[in-house]
Amino acid sequence: MTLRYDLVVFDFDGTLADSLTWFRTALSDVVEKHGLNPICEDRAEALRGMTPKAIMDELAIPAWKLPFIAADVRARAADNIDQITLFEGIAELLQQLHAAGITIAVVSSNGEDAIRQVMGSDLVALVSHFACGAALFGKAAVFRKVIRKTGSTPSRTLCIGDEVRDIDAAREAGCGCGAVIWGFATPEILAASGPDHLYETPGEIARCIAPAEPATQRA
Repeated sequence: MTLRYDLVVFDFDGTLADSLTWFRTALSDVVEKHGLNPICEDRAEALRGMTPKAIMDELAIPAWKLPFIAADVRARAADNIDQITLFEGIAELLQQLHAAGITIAVVSSNGEDAIRQVMGSDLVALVSHFACGAALFGKAAVFRKVIRKTGSTPSRTLCIGDEVRDIDAAREAGCGCGAVIWGFATPEILAASGPDHLYETPGEIARCIAPAEPATQRA
């Protein structure tokens, strides 16, 4: 069996872990602290169907504030790590990819310590490279560094995330791009961004990237 990709780079929040459930409880405080436009619950939900630029416009976020907001959210996540858990099926997905000989990396704007805590030592051991604390809109450069360090190539790399900016960054780096529908962005806006793959379940990722060999081939 020949695998199409030898490196899979995962986003963390919204892709591997359900951070959105926790973040909803922190959003109003983050908005108030950083002097952003107040937002009601319904409007907060509507953000999921917007492009990154539209989200920044909706909340009146100037570009210079992004690093400070990201650092604040990272710190809050670290303080509330017990409220963030992996999505169902993620552990099995990572185990299957690793068993197939695929290199796994995690690139995230979240902190590495927090990510390691959520994943647990057994799953962390399956990850060849962590690149954490990445800028919200600087993932393409990080993807390139990870590719170099792992000895892969862009054409053999698949980047999987849950937001439009993840798709854009993968394209900028020349990689394949996959999007999951269970994270922050809605399936509709992800589909409109035209990812190479749109996944409905973690099991679907495993079947597409590392399909099981037929029993006759294993005999």
